[in-house]
Amino acid sequence: MSNPWVSVVMSVYNGAADAPKAIRSILDQTFGDFELIAIDNGSFKDDTRAVLESIAQKEQDARLRIVTLDQNIGLAGALNHGIALARGRYIARQDHDDLSLPDRLARQVAYMDSHPGCGLLGTRAEIWIGDQPTGRAHDHPLDNATLQLALLFNNPFVHSSVMIRRSALDLVGDYTTDLARQPPEDYELWSRIARRFEVANLPERLLVYREMPNSMSRNGPNPFLDRLLLLASENIAFWNGLAAPDAACRDAAALSVTAYDRLSPGADIHTICARVEQAIDAIDASGSPPTAAADRAQALANLRHHYGLARKLPNWSRPFIKLGRKIPLSTSLRKYVKNWLTR
Repeated sequence: MSNPWVSVVMSVYNGAADAPKAIRSILDQTFGDFELIAIDNGSFKDDTRAVLESIAQKEQDARLRIVTLDQNIGLAGALNHGIALARGRYIARQDHDDLSLPDRLARQVAYMDSHPGCGLLGTRAEIWIGDQPTGRAHDHPLDNATLQLALLFNNPFVHSSVMIRRSALDLVGDYTTDLARQPPEDYELWSRIARRFEVANLPERLLVYREMPNSMSRNGPNPFLDRLLLLASENIAFWNGLAAPDAACRDAAALSVTAYDRLSPGADIHTICARVEQAIDAIDASGSPPTAAADRAQALANLRHHYGLARKLPNWSRPFIKLGRKIPLSTSLRKYVKNWLTR
């Protein structure tokens, strides 16, 4: 049997209630030359394993492969396990609680086939809460230059929407399982891919991204902040030709996510902006169409704006900002507190 064009990798962890719909959304794709590798990642709170096996028995679809792990090895570990089994030239992601629209794979394959320099391709996505549309969406940038600029500071891709060229993974490696660097394992991998390949997002919303009530990204403190700052500062350092981030790279990362308490004591906005400008110049020189002047100006203006706010903070407020990251406050309350401290 010939290898499929696409391997879709799905890690399922205690997802018996949601996985059937996610699997159905892949099996109903208009593009049919794929395999779906669904991995029970050591589920123990529900009957995920039985549900997956039941789906496979009912569907009798040779494209569906069920893999069971006796213990949970983390999302990155499970995805790497699936990638090791994958036979396709493209690796597509699918979370067990998201839904792919029927022509997602077809549109992504068409783009990847016609853009051999693209190593990573995402799509835009509708945002639902459970089974209810919210009217909101993840409409991230589309072109390589704008995405490379965005990657200096954060993750402009919906993880469950991406398709990755297998040859790109062969070159840069799979998801990191180093706990000091993940989560966010997706941003870490995208950063490595973007240093060697072009990246893109399709303009269509081809995924339903479901925000779940107990999502770690919506409730409580942000557990990703330290690693997010590390990865962003590394990206800025890379495009500056530095072996490791210096204080200005770290300060730029901190300002970009309003982590004012993480600024170095001698933070200098001119040095910070110079680092970011040099990174943008290097991105533009790497072969992609140049970054839009407005995007460059906006990135620098944002840094200066947040630097100004940070300078207004009284010294006594910094411990409270750090403490606030450990307390599960609502987004609106956090915004109120920050506005009060910087008024």
